[in-house]
Amino acid sequence: MNHENAARHRVGIKDVAREADVSLGTVSNVLNRPELVAGPTRTRVLAVIDSLGYVRTEGARQLHGWAARVLAVLVPDLAHPFFTALAMGVEQAAREADLGVMLCTGTRDPEEETRHLSLITSHRIRGAVLTSGEAVGRTVAAFRRSTVPFVIADQHGPQPGACSVGIDDVTGGHAAVRHLIDQGHRSIAYVSGPDIQQVRDRRRGAVNAVIQAGLPLTALRELACADLTVGAGKDAGHRVLGLPHRPSAVFCANDRLALGILQALYEAGLKVPEDLAVVGYDDIEFAASAVVPLTSVRRPAVAMGRQAGRLLVEETTRGAGHEHAHVVLQPELVVRRSTMAVPTR
Repeated sequence: MNHENAARHRVGIKDVAREADVSLGTVSNVLNRPELVAGPTRTRVLAVIDSLGYVRTEGARQLHGWAARVLAVLVPDLAHPFFTALAMGVEQAAREADLGVMLCTGTRDPEEETRHLSLITSHRIRGAVLTSGEAVGRTVAAFRRSTVPFVIADQHGPQPGACSVGIDDVTGGHAAVRHLIDQGHRSIAYVSGPDIQQVRDRRRGAVNAVIQAGLPLTALRELACADLTVGAGKDAGHRVLGLPHRPSAVFCANDRLALGILQALYEAGLKVPEDLAVVGYDDIEFAASAVVPLTSVRRPAVAMGRQAGRLLVEETTRGAGHEHAHVVLQPELVVRRSTMAVPTR
């Protein structure tokens, strides 16, 4: 079966089995008991499910009334407080509309993502809020094929044919470094993360602040990290301390990196901010309660989730009368002890 013909009728489990050259039982196991299927076969079947746009319908009639009252939220990692707060915001919007929320995690894994989409479509969930990240392009493409209404949260720019909510991270990065420059720092390290738009935007804002202050670009040095975790931050902290000309301040792409930096400095017997000032990003709950309260750029995660949820409710209520919108929220610099000099007596 070619994909053009598949699009002309509702794709069934037989179509998937035929295209993947496996039995009906194998397809059923991939959908319901994937641990029973060998890895290569499971990968092949999931690829066919994705390419054909197969949607399970069993149980949909009985569940339709319930599922029409539920929004799904897909997040990559609940260990990150930002995504927890964002999901709370979606739940607030759902509650306002007398709806429930189904939370799906682990969306960095393509197989997990496929299973989430299959569950959402087969049970006819009302719509989904997708959180941006490394896999957002793949996720959006899969949802477009499924025809499930969706809104993208933490999206830096408008997305054709969909609502989205983003935060001006260029302004946030600018505010962080401008604050450090105003505090007298002329040598600053930017501890960055994976090559994703949010991290790039924060760097762009930081560079803009350096240029606008009339400083040379060498005033800002970037130390890349593979992950946005405390462990990666601690490693970056050791690298900062090993630089031949150590900067006087560090701006981190998120708070978890900054907390790792604080750990490395504490172990080295250095003081914050006297020996090194530190700024984080996100303003997660732990930022204010760190041993040295952390200056951070607050991203309004709850407000973002609430706005995304409201847009999704509006779209699924008004249907064709709904106009897609891209909403941009502004970050806020929250100054704490990690960048403020101790007054002398």
